[in-house]
Amino acid sequence: MFGQQLVTAASIAASVLFILSLGGLRDQESAKRAVWYGIAGMALAVFFTMFGPGIGGYWLMIPMIAVGAVIGAVVAQRVQMTEMPQLVAALHSFVGLAAVFVGINAEIERLRVAAEMARPASTLNFSAFAAKVAEKTPAEITFLQIEVVLGVFIGAVTFTGSVIAFGKLAGKVDGKPKKLPGGHMLNLGAVIACLLLAILYFTTESGAVSILSLLLIAALAFFVGYHLIMGIGGADMPVVVSMLNSYSGWAAAAIGFTLSNDLLIVTGALVGSSGAILSYIMCKAMNRSFISVILGGFGGSTGPAAEVEGEMVATSTDEVASALDEADSVIIVPGYGMAVAQAQNAVSELTKRLRDKGKEVRFAIHPVAGRLPGHMNVLLAEAKVPYDIVLEMEEINDDFPETDVAIVIGSNDIVNPAAQDDPNSPIAGMPVLEVWKAKQVFVSKRGQGTGYSGIENPLFFKDNTRMLYGDAKKSLDELLTKMS
Repeated sequence: MFGQQLVTAASIAASVLFILSLGGLRDQESAKRAVWYGIAGMALAVFFTMFGPGIGGYWLMIPMIAVGAVIGAVVAQRVQMTEMPQLVAALHSFVGLAAVFVGINAEIERLRVAAEMARPASTLNFSAFAAKVAEKTPAEITFLQIEVVLGVFIGAVTFTGSVIAFGKLAGKVDGKPKKLPGGHMLNLGAVIACLLLAILYFTTESGAVSILSLLLIAALAFFVGYHLIMGIGGADMPVVVSMLNSYSGWAAAAIGFTLSNDLLIVTGALVGSSGAILSYIMCKAMNRSFISVILGGFGGSTGPAAEVEGEMVATSTDEVASALDEADSVIIVPGYGMAVAQAQNAVSELTKRLRDKGKEVRFAIHPVAGRLPGHMNVLLAEAKVPYDIVLEMEEINDDFPETDVAIVIGSNDIVNPAAQDDPNSPIAGMPVLEVWKAKQVFVSKRGQGTGYSGIENPLFFKDNTRMLYGDAKKSLDELLTKMS
């Protein structure tokens, strides 16, 4: 229906909108507009791709798009903010699996074209993709095969890795690191086997062997993705989700090269590079090696962690209310526990009341708070907490010694002093929020357990720390009733 020039122009416009969308996500105030840029870009891309030159099969395509749209709308309405990390992981898996299917289908089409063109009189009505393949030189066919292998391998790793990440984030898979006997050597062996199969794929003249080679590469890559992410602890899943986001982008770019789709190439490169940059930033925030993240073997310790001395001292909402009434400055540190309890609105109300009394209230956000980058920022924005009092770790960490009260809501690793004091801690060297330097610290926590990461926190045992046990929302609602 549309000429190729119009489709190309639409692709450029959509790419610009995607770039504007990414740029707008740099802060909360421009994020809403950025999301609309992304929506407009995707709508433009889908529409002009559907009706571009050589595209057909609308009797199947349109119903499938409609079904996908309905499923997406239902999921978007039902998903809770606490479930966003695992939703993102699940969506990454779809991109990976699509890359595997496109790569294998591209090889099937290549073989069909080669077989047809070898016949004296070709009568095959080529599809748009097959027609492009028929025009390629031998060197271009080799590049097509390289793109297929990369798309299948990266896509397969992304798929199973994302599925395991989803399971760990949703609590359906044990969050502890697990590796099969042989550890990284198994992954290395699988990668070497993939390389050998790729060589066989490039050199064979048998269609059956080439398809079998790709299927075996996919199977081995499925294993690599599974084993890599199984070997990473649940506490490190924010970095893993970000890295899988990068993988899904490169898988999409590989699909774009295979299909000669400029928009997929640009979009995939944007997602891949931005995901990699975000992963690097998060690795610095957690004192992790970027290479170790890719290899799936980080977060270990060099010896037994130090013993924690003292005891946890429980407090009551009356005591917290009294301390807040006397305080002039308050810093609130939100974590995943706040998200689980859906306590953000109660936190917002507490903030409003304290500020109405003339007290200075600010929020300290660690780069990996929650289980997804920006998770806490989104929750606080949803609860109408003013953007200007939500500060990043490097902006506020030096202010804790002059702070009267620090309130920790459902956080553990990001406020754990063992990161600085215990070289054998699994989080040794990780930059943390130094809440223990505040005059008083109140920790809202369900119970005395070590939580999702399984790491003991000496903060809970310090003399200036008091534990407010129970569901965070219920505790804060009760606290609000005690405040005059």
